[in-house]
Amino acid sequence: MELKNKKIAFLGDSITEGHGVAEPENIFWNVIARRSGAETYGYGIGGTRIAPQIHPSVEPKWDRYFASRVEDMIPDADIVVVFGGTNDFGHGDAPMGTLTDRSEGSFCGAFRLLLEKLILHYPDAQIVVMTPLHRDSENQIGVNEIGLRREIPLEGYVDAIIAISGYYGIPVLDLYRVSGLQPAVAVLKERYMPDGLHPNDQGHARIADKLLGFLHTL
Repeated sequence: MELKNKKIAFLGDSITEGHGVAEPENIFWNVIARRSGAETYGYGIGGTRIAPQIHPSVEPKWDRYFASRVEDMIPDADIVVVFGGTNDFGHGDAPMGTLTDRSEGSFCGAFRLLLEKLILHYPDAQIVVMTPLHRDSENQIGVNEIGLRREIPLEGYVDAIIAISGYYGIPVLDLYRVSGLQPAVAVLKERYMPDGLHPNDQGHARIADKLLGFLHTL
């Protein structure tokens, strides 16, 4: 796909917002704009999730789940990139549910309805999904960051995202498995994601590399 002059909207959480970078121009979608000639628009809000929260969060903006913000994006995007799920694992209280769920009461159902809403709003656009990155404590089962029961490891969210996207024929860039970012490896954590979750400037450059290569194959 040729990206020059294309309008690309990025719907995401704190990584898309740019938490972790030294300067906004180093956020991955700004890097893509410089390198490709595309017009990029970031719609990232830190702490937000794909699924609605059952119990209100201490920070109200965290409860602006992805589907509730689709109308805030530019109406004429040529490409829409969805990048989320790590906060659903980290501090969400919605259950995982099943791959056939069609209710916002579960992660799977909320993700399915998000994709359907994006297809409705952007029937001619190329929708692309990126899976969550590796993060600290990604395999911890039991209690999550806000004391709620964690059902499955982060990889379970990744696999659900891939399966549901596949149902709609939406391409997925599986950053969990191809980004080369893994904070469990000390040298990679120090170089690319020092807090174990948010990529720094170098980490965002790597995401931009992977996404540019992926988009050019579509």
